[in-house]
Amino acid sequence: MKCPYCGFQESKVVDSRPADDGERIRRRRECLSCQKRFTTYEAIETAPMMVVKKDGSLQAFDRSKLLGSMMHACEKRQVSLSQLESAVVEIEQTLQNSLDREIPTARIGEIAMEKLREIDEAAYVRFASVYRQFKDIDTFIEELNKLKEK
Repeated sequence: MKCPYCGFQESKVVDSRPADDGERIRRRRECLSCQKRFTTYEAIETAPMMVVKKDGSLQAFDRSKLLGSMMHACEKRQVSLSQLESAVVEIEQTLQNSLDREIPTARIGEIAMEKLREIDEAAYVRFASVYRQFKDIDTFIEELNKLKEK
């Protein structure tokens, strides 16, 4: 591992521990030349997931976009950022485990709605209203009635 301070190519691992719920490993390293310490993170390399947009175009999966849309739905609600981050991690793991490399936005949206339904019903309705593009009040009321039945 190249030292960020002096550029020397050799370093030793001083400490190693899991980070991000075991998804990555945090390593403290010490340069063998200048003896300065620095931190590196090691993660499993996964095959990239591509999102199939409604118009048929492909775009790389971006967890920050998913988190942002879920955060927007939860504005002014009693939902913590850690709850949403956990939900996004679960959604991403579900998608990775499916082994499909091209995932339609509809599938991602449905999974996100289910997670939001578990977290906060009002946030779920907000997300659904944008995601499903309710055309009129009747469609909106129909969705509320479905939620009420469950």
